[in-house]
Amino acid sequence: MAKTRELRRRIRSIEKTRQITKTMEMVATSRLKRAQDRVVAARPYAQALADVLGDLYEPSLGERFPLLRAVPGPPRRVAVLGITSNRGLCGAFNANLIREIQSRALALEAGGCHVELHLVGRKGIGFFRFLGREITGQRQDIGDRPTLAHATELVTPLMTRFAAGELDAVEVVFAKFVSPLSTPPTVLPVLPIRRPADRTGRERNAAANAIIRPSVDELLATILPQYVRNQMFRALVETAAAEQGARRTAMKNATDSAGEMIDTLRRTFNRARQAQITQEIAEIVGGSEALRG
Repeated sequence: MAKTRELRRRIRSIEKTRQITKTMEMVATSRLKRAQDRVVAARPYAQALADVLGDLYEPSLGERFPLLRAVPGPPRRVAVLGITSNRGLCGAFNANLIREIQSRALALEAGGCHVELHLVGRKGIGFFRFLGREITGQRQDIGDRPTLAHATELVTPLMTRFAAGELDAVEVVFAKFVSPLSTPPTVLPVLPIRRPADRTGRERNAAANAIIRPSVDELLATILPQYVRNQMFRALVETAAAEQGARRTAMKNATDSAGEMIDTLRRTFNRARQAQITQEIAEIVGGSEALRG
């Protein structure tokens, strides 16, 4: 009897846990749809900026525009901006990002580079605090709905320091949103700005024959900071979407595991109950036979 009571208690406990994980899965699915829409909406503007920059880019422009200026040789001072989430219950999502941030920082330091660590998200901040690592900048207030204003606040001080020569490079470590099941940690070099991937020959010829108004310098003075802010914004929205995808997958796996555990416990409970009933019947029959004899 004690065994069946314990099995009932465990089944009720796991059923309550399954209700929680199922609810969290549904919430993550809803948030994932909105986050995925933000990722898709951000891509056309980013592609348009990259196309314009690709048309205007020339190696000699680095002399006039500090954001294009690359130092000769390996960089000596690099800011690594790592993006993690504020909450857990999303599987190995944060662990993979933290591992990538740490390995990138160690790789740069192994080459004699001084690394400044800038972190977004409580999970990453808590981990590197535990290690005793110096954190130059940190933000915990961005959440899962980042805006362009957040991206601007993060990257503008780094752009200013890069233009002043205090930093040789700026890199962002984020989760690239390929699909809800594929969110690989990615290192994105943000500064100095590199030429975007070339387009087709026909598009390049059309751009070369275009008349540009205002001048190239005036356009680049506006486009270059805007391009860096947009890169930062895309990293934030893709990480937010990746977090919801990872959380939905983790909660679905937890719900499925809870269901399998409940089925196993119910089978065990039925066997125990059947054995108990059989034993009671045998005792009754035995007692009856003893009275007859």
